[in-house]
Amino acid sequence: MLWYESFDREVADHLPEAAISADEPLARHCSFRIGGPARRMAFPATSGELVMLDKIGRACHARPLVLGNGTNILFPDEGLDRLVISTRDLGRMERTGETEIRAEAGLSLARLAVFAQQNDLTGLEFAHGIPGSVGGAVCMNAGAYGGELKDVLVGAQVWFPEDGVRFLNVDELELGYRHSILTEQPDAVVLYAVFHLEKGDGAVIRAKMDELMARRKASQPLEYPSAGSTFKRPTGYFAGALIEQAGLKGFSVGDARVSPKHAGFVINTGNATCADVKALIAHIQKTVLEKDGVLLEPEVRIID
Repeated sequence: MLWYESFDREVADHLPEAAISADEPLARHCSFRIGGPARRMAFPATSGELVMLDKIGRACHARPLVLGNGTNILFPDEGLDRLVISTRDLGRMERTGETEIRAEAGLSLARLAVFAQQNDLTGLEFAHGIPGSVGGAVCMNAGAYGGELKDVLVGAQVWFPEDGVRFLNVDELELGYRHSILTEQPDAVVLYAVFHLEKGDGAVIRAKMDELMARRKASQPLEYPSAGSTFKRPTGYFAGALIEQAGLKGFSVGDARVSPKHAGFVINTGNATCADVKALIAHIQKTVLEKDGVLLEPEVRIID
């Protein structure tokens, strides 16, 4: 029996109300707008359902992949013969104290920042323009404009397939630049996170958010599909500056292009394929390495 036939049978028996899609185009679920179909895609309504789907998927050898907003990911053109579990519907949030917010993994950082502002809580202004979800942001210690998630994070509840559900405080998560213990354990899944903020003035917070968004729009190619910054910042350098100095601003492979606005972004100008993006990334890496001796490390997560 094929894995997805076993999976379908197990879900029908144990989670009959679960939302499951067959051959779901992954291009619909990532900011690059690139990717073929997932053999099965699940949309759990609760964290408990997510855990059950992950367990069933593992038992059926479905190689589950948990997906947030898909803003830092590149899917293959041929799709994935595996189970993709979306956190799209896990977007609940609430105040759990005078200055604390609890947010589920699928909630967008933009919505979280607005919720904090509406409750006169400051500390998440930097996150307003970051397109990812809470779960991905915890894993990668998302940051911008001098702020990082670790500055406001209390901790997160995480599902470890081998060890069960655990709550890890911010120190246990070992957050660093685009890194945490969860990046070393790709099977681990953030279920929710707790944030500690400070009291502030909603109007002042809103003005700061608007200022940072204006800066982002002026400097980044938000009008095109992309996965954000393509490369991590190399020690002592800026990836975008190295790429521009190498004469690659505007360079294209197919419809994948180094943004003329910000060389640190690879954009999809129309119908770019995964192969186009990977070839362009490889060319950028080779060119910059030959010119400056710096090997750029992709920040985009490339799924094979």
